Amino acid sequence: MEAFHPSITFPFSYTFTTTSSGHGGIAENINTSSPSPWMDSRIWSKLPHRLLDRVIAFLPPPAFFRARCVCKRCYALLFSNTFLELYLQVSPRRHWFLFFKHKRLKSSYIYRNNNIGGSHGDNRAGTNCEGYLFDPYELAWYRLSFALLPSGFSPASSSGGLICWVSDEAGPKTLILCNPIVGSLTQLPPTLRSRLFPSIGLSVSPSSIDVTVAGDDLISPYAVKNLTAESFHIDGGGFFSLWGTNSSLPRLCSFESGQMVHVQGKFYCMNYSPFSVLAYDVAGNNWWKIKAPMRRFLRSPSLVESRGKLLLVAAVEKSKLNVPKSLRLWGLQACGTTWIEMERMPQQLYVQFAELENGNGFHCVSHGEFLTIMIPGSDKALLFDMCRKRWQWIPPCPYVHAGIDDDLHGFAYEPQLATPVTGLLDQLTTIPYQPFTG
Repeated sequence: MEAFHPSITFPFSYTFTTTSSGHGGIAENINTSSPSPWMDSRIWSKLPHRLLDRVIAFLPPPAFFRARCVCKRCYALLFSNTFLELYLQVSPRRHWFLFFKHKRLKSSYIYRNNNIGGSHGDNRAGTNCEGYLFDPYELAWYRLSFALLPSGFSPASSSGGLICWVSDEAGPKTLILCNPIVGSLTQLPPTLRSRLFPSIGLSVSPSSIDVTVAGDDLISPYAVKNLTAESFHIDGGGFFSLWGTNSSLPRLCSFESGQMVHVQGKFYCMNYSPFSVLAYDVAGNNWWKIKAPMRRFLRSPSLVESRGKLLLVAAVEKSKLNVPKSLRLWGLQACGTTWIEMERMPQQLYVQFAELENGNGFHCVSHGEFLTIMIPGSDKALLFDMCRKRWQWIPPCPYVHAGIDDDLHGFAYEPQLATPVTGLLDQLTTIPYQPFTG
């Protein structure tokens, strides 16, 4: 067993809350101190360490970090290569979400974390940079700290247990990959082109990292234009491309959403004025446009990934026709050009949703079988379970007082105690990689 490290702090706040539907969405504290016959020390103390480690590997992250308080051996599991290898093999996938405070500025992409126009130093010194982890299975919220993150960065994408942060300043962009569960930070080389607020796509697998930065090219100190995209790639096979793969964007494209969705080797993002979907094939290094369904009647469209499929979520308003307003989900078919309507919000629920949303738009995130819909200027949000076909209201985050200025925007996030793929970045200067060109 590796050495005990007492200096590592817990990433989770210790106010673990859940919500009971019978109390109108009021957060309640979990009492974990009540005795249980299943926790009889005479039983657990005799379990072989290998079996006990396997049990611990199945715990969700908040429970795992509580378990580390039991003894030095449990505490040191986070630093045991043997345990982490077992964890990566047997730990179940958790389709959770990670949200951040979002200041409502003119650009719908900027995540400022309580910093508008002021110095980044004030933001870091006055307010802890934090995220809010949501468990859709238990309807529970947890708070995560990003205390080690330098100032001047905003969350841009998420994949494989890592959050991608991008520098706010105009110019070549610096990106940081962060695992908030263990507090690790890994910096990528800066992009080659100067940009303002580009769209960011991230795909992390157990053996590779792909990042695409597109649009908002700085053509002068006072003007930007969506002209190019550049990609970063590294994998365990020894191939890499440090922003050396460039491509031209389709004409007249607009990346107002700022986020990309990765589905089966391709990045997708919404194109505005008029609505369409932009697709980028990472292996082929080419872009193309896909027509959006009912594009003349869409409002606040969002692209999300669910179980290997691309979904489009949008409100439909056909004011001149006798068709009720609704919120619908479409799925892109295997041919890559056809959309099929998959789900429609029940009309009675949509009436309640529309009254709260009041035409201000909404923000969608999907992970696995779950879809969350956040309403700006409100602490209300909806959760849709696509497997059970069940809609329900999410209890408000107890750490945020949503108002006219602060909204929650977020990402699909799968908590991971270890992300060994980031070790490839540490070897860039020591291993003779073969260049990869797309």
